[in-house]
Amino acid sequence: MITTVQKASLASRDSIESFAREGEFADLAAYWEPRWYAAYTRANHERGVHDQFLQRSIDSFLPAYRSVRRWKDRQMRLQLPLFPGYVFVRIPLRERLRVLEVRGVAWLVGFNGLPAALEEGEVESLRRALAQGSSALPHRYLTIGQRVRVIEGPLQGAEGIVARRKGNFRLVLSISLIKRSVMVDVSAGDLEVVSCTRGVQ
Repeated sequence: MITTVQKASLASRDSIESFAREGEFADLAAYWEPRWYAAYTRANHERGVHDQFLQRSIDSFLPAYRSVRRWKDRQMRLQLPLFPGYVFVRIPLRERLRVLEVRGVAWLVGFNGLPAALEEGEVESLRRALAQGSSALPHRYLTIGQRVRVIEGPLQGAEGIVARRKGNFRLVLSISLIKRSVMVDVSAGDLEVVSCTRGVQ
């Protein structure tokens, strides 16, 4: 015998599957399984939004870098967002309202009004590298240059573009969906070429 609660659950599932058939959810699994999404925030609200995610037990990631700002009489060390305007969240799509209800969140990045999941490897590679102390700086988004794969170290498996060499190679890692990149120092011996195209200017 099916209870009222079970009927409600089945109705909800049927409704979601109906949306999927109509193209509302191209990937039904994304509705139930946690994936990384980019939450776009109001200007200078990244830290506050991230703190609220933590308070609400929403798995989130705010990549940051250290910067020294100098004034006439003093200098200050700051932690600034690597991707201004973005905080990453790992949720199943069915919980997206929990994210959108947070003060300072404008929307989840996507297409045609639906949030789009980020490439799992892009976020996890960056998260792992920063957790292990790799130095990172903001960098303009690039789609040209020599593409390489990291074969050793905390970024193992990540692919990116070599921007320049200054002692060590500097690797540009990109988050494709939001068209943002960061630059991370890596050793030449940790890289292998994936393909060769026009060099970065």
